[in-house]
Amino acid sequence: MISDADAWRSRDLAVLWHPCTQMREHPHTLPLLPVARGEGPWLIDHDGRRYLDAIASWWTNLFGHAEPRIAAAIARQAVTLEHVLLAGCSHAPAVELAERLLAIAPRQPGRPPLAKVFYADNGSAGVEVALKMAFHWFRNRGDNARTRFIALENGYHGETLGALAVGDIPLYRRVYAPLLAEALFAPSPDAYLCQPGQSPAQRAQQAADGLRALLERHAGEVCALILEPRVQCAGGMRMYDPVYLRLARELCDQYGVFLIADEIASGFGRTGTLFACEQAGIQPDLLCLSKGLTGGALPLAAVLATQSIYDGFLDDSRERAFLHSHSYTGNPLACAAALASLGIFDSDDVLARNARTSQAMAALARPLAAHRHVADVRQAGMIVAFELTPGGRRDATFDPSLRVGLRAYRGALERGVLLRPLGDVLYWMPPYCIDDEALDLLARVTAEVIEEATACA
Repeated sequence: MISDADAWRSRDLAVLWHPCTQMREHPHTLPLLPVARGEGPWLIDHDGRRYLDAIASWWTNLFGHAEPRIAAAIARQAVTLEHVLLAGCSHAPAVELAERLLAIAPRQPGRPPLAKVFYADNGSAGVEVALKMAFHWFRNRGDNARTRFIALENGYHGETLGALAVGDIPLYRRVYAPLLAEALFAPSPDAYLCQPGQSPAQRAQQAADGLRALLERHAGEVCALILEPRVQCAGGMRMYDPVYLRLARELCDQYGVFLIADEIASGFGRTGTLFACEQAGIQPDLLCLSKGLTGGALPLAAVLATQSIYDGFLDDSRERAFLHSHSYTGNPLACAAALASLGIFDSDDVLARNARTSQAMAALARPLAAHRHVADVRQAGMIVAFELTPGGRRDATFDPSLRVGLRAYRGALERGVLLRPLGDVLYWMPPYCIDDEALDLLARVTAEVIEEATACA
């Protein structure tokens, strides 16, 4: 007899093309998880089996699935106003959310605060907005030479063409390279790349020296530096010392370059502070937010800009206006979800709770560092990553044909945990509502699948 879950798998494969997936791997190599509903940190399939969502549904879910306060806010908004174009119109959720975001955005003493909010539909779209704003601002000033962007090696900012151009992960960009603008790539401050005896802060300084050299070599050509503060997520959850952010901010000021902070994944408490930029005491010129902005309930992105950038587009000419648009820009339902999500930060003292959970995660992860095939265990707040290499050597990687990450994924799914490795990097990025019992399950399953997946090495 075919189970309900199997029936849904068959229906799915008959009609759907899934993202970030080699569809040939379905249905056998990469089994589909047909989700019927969510409950806190759990996903429940059509046969009633529960799976711990250890990756917060692609890093979006902050407070658990079917969070009643967010659901109620969406429902209230849905019977009031579901959508109206934001070109020439306004509505309360968009205004109130912008006010709230600007009030909590990173601040740097002596620097004018972020002052305006531009909405988009998703993280990649938000990055496109920021890149276009930076370029167009200089063009409006008559500076036509600043057409280049600097990004970090191993960085990722999305998969639309502009965002892909400033990404440095070959798997995503190689085939589309002929379509992409030519970006400049500065050395990553990734602490995993530390030489023997080198501290993460020293590695950050070394990378900043490389950034300085690049800015000097291309002085007058660069309009912006874009980076992921503290954690290069899609690049393998690689983490770096916050001192790099401070040095990058200083260099951007010195060379007249905008700093774009892509906090799409790292924002809203994920790395320990509300925004990762706070750990360096710096403020970007453009701040990109998405993913957890709505608590994972609905798609929404926001780009926060300085008053100076906004003023650079004020003119009688429409060509000097910022004409970028999305049909669902500032959607009232999504804005209502975001306001409810931000309200939970206030009512539940989320950052304090996350600090306690992070300590528990650190204690549970620590023993795994002794595994013979674990080269590194690293953590930034509510993110923990395990770098799997043969013999735990930092100068080696597993033979791709062994599919170590895929083995770990399948083994975890069989044990009721949803992990989605980045290559051979396993990571934990659970919803903030995860409890001690679920953390214990996560740690036990992770240890089991690391042993199982690397047994072939």
